[in-house]
Amino acid sequence: MEHPYLFLVKLFEAIGLGHFAHAYPHVIYSWFVILLLIVFAVLATRKIEMIPTKAQNFFEIVISGMEEFMVDVTGEEGRWFFPVIATIFIYIATCNLLGLVPGFYPPTASINTTAACAIPVFLFTHFIGIKYHGIKYIKHFLGPVWWLIPIILPIEIIGHLARILSLSFRLFGNITGHELVLAILFMLAGAFFAPLPIMAMGIFVSLVQAFVFFLLSTMYFAGAMEEAH
Repeated sequence: MEHPYLFLVKLFEAIGLGHFAHAYPHVIYSWFVILLLIVFAVLATRKIEMIPTKAQNFFEIVISGMEEFMVDVTGEEGRWFFPVIATIFIYIATCNLLGLVPGFYPPTASINTTAACAIPVFLFTHFIGIKYHGIKYIKHFLGPVWWLIPIILPIEIIGHLARILSLSFRLFGNITGHELVLAILFMLAGAFFAPLPIMAMGIFVSLVQAFVFFLLSTMYFAGAMEEAH
């Protein structure tokens, strides 16, 4: 979907990189999100108080709530990979919400971005499996009895590869769909109030889709930690 006006694309045009910006807007807006999160992280951790401020208290509640939710799913042993999944959640949520700002493009409206988030989750899932079970991790793919291996093994391989499609296409489809609806309403209603309910719903959709990605990834990690049955 071609946006009528994107601030960073115009900025790249001004410095002679307009062709790259028009071809890969998701890349430059991903860079912007990464830079934005780095700045927020520096500001948030620059001055941590024993008696937290309102902002510090808010972020502590959010982060600790996410961590405890994840531990409820994975158990205490899963606490060590919380930084990985929390980083992905915060990145995706920020990308999704960025699309609600006029003149900005949500990087997650590109399948390239969502796939770039899904593939590390897929690889890290199997890293966890090998870390906890070693070579015995192969039992997750073989089924309960040996004579079912020719049936179970292809099904398990396809099922695990399908996780990449599930994570990436679900997120991409929802964010792209919202962008299309919002663009159509803006063309029909201009600056009037018709798009506002959709934008409000967009905040909800953005956070829910980031949480769904977070939840599914957590379940995949927990499954890799379990013993094969």
